[in-house]
Amino acid sequence: MPPSRRLRAYVHRLLEGSPTRRDARAVQAAIQLLIVLNVAAVVVETLPWVGGPFGASLAAFEAASVAVFLTEYLLRLWSCVEARALQHPVTARLRWALTPMALVDLLAIAPALMPWSRLDLRTLRAVRLLRVFRLLKLGRYSRAVRALGRAFASKREELVVVGFGVVILMILASSLLYYAEHEAQPEAFSSIPASAWWAVATLTTVGYGDMYPVTALGKLAAAFAAILGVGLVALPAGILASAFSDHLGSRAPGPCPHCGRRPDQDDEPGS
Repeated sequence: MPPSRRLRAYVHRLLEGSPTRRDARAVQAAIQLLIVLNVAAVVVETLPWVGGPFGASLAAFEAASVAVFLTEYLLRLWSCVEARALQHPVTARLRWALTPMALVDLLAIAPALMPWSRLDLRTLRAVRLLRVFRLLKLGRYSRAVRALGRAFASKREELVVVGFGVVILMILASSLLYYAEHEAQPEAFSSIPASAWWAVATLTTVGYGDMYPVTALGKLAAAFAAILGVGLVALPAGILASAFSDHLGSRAPGPCPHCGRRPDQDDEPGS
């Protein structure tokens, strides 16, 4: 095997290898720590007594972090062909670049790749907000987060149906409140899209109280929407809890093929 190929295979094992490897575990721990420190820096730099005196230090830390994340991204892009040996290198790298975690990695370094001089202040703030996406990079290194992601994926059809039902209920509730309250409160319920804010706050049981019905028909529709909102919150939570429980159950050790007992089964009294 050529030296370059051996190096590429080692880099791939280092970045994507099993957590039982000491070198891979050390690299993953270092990147996790850097991610947490980056998100903490994004938060504390908004404090006037931190962002002013330590602005230059935070900017230097940001530049160093971007260099590390960019190097990590390029190394993953270079070494990903080791996991796709039967594909052409260009095809393998393109398919890897379009995976969800690769897109998260790209979002993490996107603010540093933007042409700052061509952006106004409002756009600059929006782009800098993308740095918070670095927190999502932790999902790559957390087995629990990956398990939660697989639970989401296993119930995606059910969640899509629930989401579709949420949209229908929101449109129905906002339409009912618009026609019931528009004449009595033309400023608050000026249109169906404006009434959608009330529908979201009611169906999610938040209830900010900035918009509320005053007519009898509006109160009846609001009561109906509030009752539906209770089940609306519980339904997706139940689906995800069931999926996560099924996933954990599939990882549980099976019974012994010889005695039929499970490894976690306690001995019966007197046995």
